[in-house]
Amino acid sequence: MSNHSEFLWYIPNDVRPGHRGDSAVENHNSLDTLTSHARALEEHGWKGALIGTGWGRPDTFTVAASLAARTTTFEPLIAIRPGYWRPANFASAAATLDHLTGGRVRINIVSGKDNLAAYGDSEGDQAHRNSRTREFMRLVRRLWTEENVTSAGEHFRVAESTVAPRIEVRGDRRHPKFYFGGASEAAERVAAAEADVQLFWGEPLDGVRERIDRLKALSRELGRDLPPLEFGLRITTLVRDTTEQAWADAEAKVAEMARNKGTGWHDHQRVLAVGQQRLLELHERGDVLDDNLYTAPGKFGGGGAGTTWLVGSAADVARSLRKYQDLGITHFVLSDTPYLSEIRRQGDQLLPLLRG
Repeated sequence: MSNHSEFLWYIPNDVRPGHRGDSAVENHNSLDTLTSHARALEEHGWKGALIGTGWGRPDTFTVAASLAARTTTFEPLIAIRPGYWRPANFASAAATLDHLTGGRVRINIVSGKDNLAAYGDSEGDQAHRNSRTREFMRLVRRLWTEENVTSAGEHFRVAESTVAPRIEVRGDRRHPKFYFGGASEAAERVAAAEADVQLFWGEPLDGVRERIDRLKALSRELGRDLPPLEFGLRITTLVRDTTEQAWADAEAKVAEMARNKGTGWHDHQRVLAVGQQRLLELHERGDVLDDNLYTAPGKFGGGGAGTTWLVGSAADVARSLRKYQDLGITHFVLSDTPYLSEIRRQGDQLLPLLRG
């Protein structure tokens, strides 16, 4: 696998214990517990971790800043929502954290629906939501790279705005990267024009190949004026010492999901986005697609990256991830539960095979 590929994990950031089968231990979301995850990521070869967002969960930016302060190389991929943040407020907060951490900030822009009324948002339909997201990314990028910015868009306005501290250019990194997901036509147009990295859920290879080709064509059609769009994969990786043990554990987990009706796995299903619906329909094509993409979790709730799993030994899963890399995927956000023990196992067993 290309040495240019980057490997991140996932920190659940949830007030409820037992997220996606994780160990339901006391103080599961305390600063000490979450710090133990971030430090384990540093120690076992990971670049950083995605930290999820949603109303009713701990504030993602606060968690990310706290973990960054307790680590030295850990890079938080901070999920944020336009509407929860105004562009200038966010640009300033992210620039400050980037400055304090020596350039460790990454951003995941989330445009799907949430409990908007709870925090005073009133975004409209899908077209309106994606239009606002596109404008948000364009304006934040300008605030990071220009001074005295004046903009009067459809959704946001600033006048003579200069963010301080300034984002420091580090090699070819002009500012934190914008990761973005979404499978609708409107979302893909946002990604093709404004995102730095398009994140895919764990679809089969043919689906990912089709979407990469379409996004590249859209980038040309829309006259993208940024560096070429990069691609990432967010997926569950269930790794065990042997293929047989991995499948036995995977099937046991799905059986438990069936018994408890997917409790703890429904964080992406309050409103079914296009990409989530695509995932949930995959099991209709079979319980196992490609070599080892397990779709059965989607029958019992799944949810986001928990809907499909790559299952097998470290060698099996590495082989499958290389096939995604051959399609052009260079950013990988992996996870399995229990999160902490799997950080160590997959860091020690899987990552060396991917970097070889």
